[in-house]
Amino acid sequence: MDANRRSAVIVGVLFLIATASYISGNAMIESIMSAPDYLKDVYSKKDQVILGVLLELINSVAVVGIAIVLFPILKKHNEKIALGYIGFRVIEAMLLIVGTIGPLVLIRVSQEYIQAGAPAHSSFHTVGALAAEGSFLVFQLAMIVLGLYSLLFCTLLYRTKLIPRFLSVLGLIGYASLSASAIAELMGHNGMVLYAPGALFEIMMPLWLIVKGFDASRI
Repeated sequence: MDANRRSAVIVGVLFLIATASYISGNAMIESIMSAPDYLKDVYSKKDQVILGVLLELINSVAVVGIAIVLFPILKKHNEKIALGYIGFRVIEAMLLIVGTIGPLVLIRVSQEYIQAGAPAHSSFHTVGALAAEGSFLVFQLAMIVLGLYSLLFCTLLYRTKLIPRFLSVLGLIGYASLSASAIAELMGHNGMVLYAPGALFEIMMPLWLIVKGFDASRI
């Protein structure tokens, strides 16, 4: 296996790891946070929360790894975009890492809440709501960062034909929709449906890279 083929496989695997780890980690945390009085549950299920956070951290490492492995290939076509892709993936990763602070803070808040006798309408609920809202806002900012710069990334893929153009177009649609979704969420609207094209791209492209790799004639 030559270096470019190996890089394609690594990138594909990292994309799938990033997607799977974040979805599973976030699901673990949200399954607790969605309870009516989640402050009673967070501390007793702290192992689940910590595992969810660790999975989200794996996602943060994986997304930076994607950009680093892609750099030698992308720089042959546009070094500025290749460097920028690393920079914006690092920003995305840092924002997501900051977002994990909220669930970790909630573990301590939940412990204090239980020890205080689970008082209704207490300051614990205010602190818990702020921690959850902070994580939500940071996540949306990370998605805007990812979505906007990935438009340049997919434009480069489209121009170079490193992957089939229909995948690059799907990426352009997906990342534009992702940014729009995050902005809608920040404005108080439900933008979850707009995640679908981006999610489809981040499954189809890595599978293509693992099976077919980059077009060797374009590298």
